[in-house]
Amino acid sequence: MYVNDLQFKNYRNLNDGIISPCKNINVIYGNNAQGKTNIIEALWLFCGGHSFRGSKENEFIKFGESFSRLKIKFFSQNRNQEAEILFNGGKKEVSINGVKKHSSTSLIGKYNAVVFSPDDLTLVKRGPSARRKFIDSAICREKLQNAVILSKYNQTLNQRNALLKDIFKHPELKGMLEIWDENLCYLGAQIIYQRFLYIEKIREKASEYHLGISDNTEKLDIKYISTCSAKSGDSVEEIYNKLKTVLNENVNEDCRAGFTNAGPQRDDFDIIINNKKAKIFASQGQQRSAVLSLKLAEANVLSELTGENPIILLDDVLSELDKKRQSFLLNKIADYQVFITCCDFEEEGLLKEGKKFLIEEGRIS
Repeated sequence: MYVNDLQFKNYRNLNDGIISPCKNINVIYGNNAQGKTNIIEALWLFCGGHSFRGSKENEFIKFGESFSRLKIKFFSQNRNQEAEILFNGGKKEVSINGVKKHSSTSLIGKYNAVVFSPDDLTLVKRGPSARRKFIDSAICREKLQNAVILSKYNQTLNQRNALLKDIFKHPELKGMLEIWDENLCYLGAQIIYQRFLYIEKIREKASEYHLGISDNTEKLDIKYISTCSAKSGDSVEEIYNKLKTVLNENVNEDCRAGFTNAGPQRDDFDIIINNKKAKIFASQGQQRSAVLSLKLAEANVLSELTGENPIILLDDVLSELDKKRQSFLLNKIADYQVFITCCDFEEEGLLKEGKKFLIEEGRIS
């Protein structure tokens, strides 16, 4: 798949306009704080999720304006398509090929992208929430149903946690936990199951990429850490039973803490290099190699799932990599449509073939 046009109006600091990229490498360059990442973010939003920067939707609207609109024309599933996202105060309106949709999750499966950002390169050393975000973003873009299940799970979890806080003051409410526990276990088991499936999909691919980066000297592995002792190969029913057992065992501790101590919201996964935990023993270079391997595996899985390559978005990431890792990355994404942000494309040695866009104070040329 590839993007033909991206149009923006009242979007962040960008002047209203349109860019028409080429089908291979597109370099968006300029000084810092000019709006380069805003273009990458706009391209990413059509994946159906939230901003990879963690921004709130009202931040997409240019200061002093009441709405913001993004339109995209892209080729996918053997035909030209278009989509639009309108941010109008506290509302978001989405349409695909002229048909209004209930939410941006409707875009899942129609438009796919993989984003690399400097924050991603710290994925190994950051806390468990960053790694959960990585895997949940991936499984949600695989299947719309996963996004629906995760949303319902988080709603149920918030309601259970609210009840746990009330139980601290009103112990007589403890019996009401069963109302939430049944649904929490049903939804949580499906999330954990899908996470295990996804890790199995990327484990071998990420290992192969990491061997390439390390000249066959380092073996990478991924191990899911479940707070309910679920294992790879467990069925949804088996995970459900394990999760329910742990919730029952932890009920008193949960009541004292005021939150749920076990479940997918507390799980993690270890990245292991040569049988050692990367977050403890790996050098910065090894950690970045591991993240690159995971991201390349993510793109590869999307390609196999959809039958077409996703868009690759590189937001100021090349400057964070040494020449060897830059070369490896660019070689592996040569068959994708790529968008790269940088300060100086000549210094980075980019654009032997492709298209460049200069951005200055929100103006693109």
